[in-house]
Amino acid sequence: MKIHSRSPLQDQFLQRKNSRENLDRFIPNRSAMDFDYAHNMLTEWRKGKENPTMAVSSPSGEAYRKQLAETFNMNRTRILAFKNKPPTPVEPIPREFTNSLRHDKPVKQRRKIPQTSERTLDAPELIDDYYLNLLDWGSCNVLAIALANSVYLWDGTDGSTSELVTVDEENGPVTSVSWAADGGNIAVGLNNSEVQLWDSAANRLLRTLKGGHRLRVGSLAWNNYILTTGGMDGRIINNDVRVRSHIVETYRGHEQEVCGLKWSASGQQLASGGNDNVLRIWDRAMASSNSPTQWLHRLEEHTSAVKAIAWCPFQGNLLASGGGGTDRTIKFWNTHTGACLNSVDSGSQVCSLVWNKNERELLSSHGFAQNQLTLWKYPSMVKVAELTGHTSRVLFLAQSPDGCTVASAAADETLRFWNVFGVPEVCKPAPKADLEPFSNVCRIR
Repeated sequence: MKIHSRSPLQDQFLQRKNSRENLDRFIPNRSAMDFDYAHNMLTEWRKGKENPTMAVSSPSGEAYRKQLAETFNMNRTRILAFKNKPPTPVEPIPREFTNSLRHDKPVKQRRKIPQTSERTLDAPELIDDYYLNLLDWGSCNVLAIALANSVYLWDGTDGSTSELVTVDEENGPVTSVSWAADGGNIAVGLNNSEVQLWDSAANRLLRTLKGGHRLRVGSLAWNNYILTTGGMDGRIINNDVRVRSHIVETYRGHEQEVCGLKWSASGQQLASGGNDNVLRIWDRAMASSNSPTQWLHRLEEHTSAVKAIAWCPFQGNLLASGGGGTDRTIKFWNTHTGACLNSVDSGSQVCSLVWNKNERELLSSHGFAQNQLTLWKYPSMVKVAELTGHTSRVLFLAQSPDGCTVASAAADETLRFWNVFGVPEVCKPAPKADLEPFSNVCRIR
């Protein structure tokens, strides 16, 4: 992949108007007014007009009046006068002073969401297929993307790229990729119904899982040492990667291709979406290797293919799902009861869903007509932001290990990185990959 360097976004702030204008009116204080004097000045002329005999006074009376006026400070010419002058205009109160006054009630600043991607990579030959899952970001900060018959790795630490594998034409193209929890081993689903397990550090093929599916494997999901695979044949298979006979459970229920597959954080429930417009919830406790596993809930409210599936990180039994082009809705489910909690019309095909790990927000990617990413506030489902830049439907989303950056891959053959979930308060170093494959799990002798 060719990297097109793109400088990070510069925050733009509106400059404050530097003016000494004070737009507030000066409201005088009534206690500073001499209403008695004002009343006397306003009514004195009436006394002479209404009583002409009192207008002519003796010299002694005139002298007395002048002395009286001087004693009581009545020689002023203005009728209304204020003892206190209005204050002079001053600069607005300094920001640091107002902040100090509000220290008892801290207000969380609203996060600034960049409206453009911070980086764009070329992704030539990315397959424009809604039912595949060709992008995943591992716990060691390495992003995997499948392009035609090849899988490429992009290291988020230094921005380097490398090729992991290129399969033969008769086996390809690559139809799905998924990192194991250790971040060093990755599963690669193929068009020929097989699944390969690779050690990314050693660039070595560990094993190939065969015999489970009859058609392509378009969805993958890890649950510790269990790799769950979903195929175009409608089957869902649990594979124990530690043992030779890897097929341990089979889930049958979907009538068409399984295009969405996610385990809950507890590892007890599996959500699967299919091209049969059905979302199913499976319980691990009901699994049996001797008979087909029955589903816990069969949810039929969607009217198009269900590919976008995301478990809520802050509520274990909350699941979000998105429907295809004729459905366009995002639905929320209580997976314990099977109840639909809410349904929102997104306006276009829902291709992928990702929860914010730090805030109650959900990010969705869409197809025609805007090909946008939409950030929603949960549970109000108010739109926080709409991110545009892709020119074709945004098929895949993957979240960085720190939960802040989201990568999007679209049919326009570009891979974009969005700093949509903010900056982490405390950055934890990514765990190092173990040299021995699957060394972090127990082994069965």
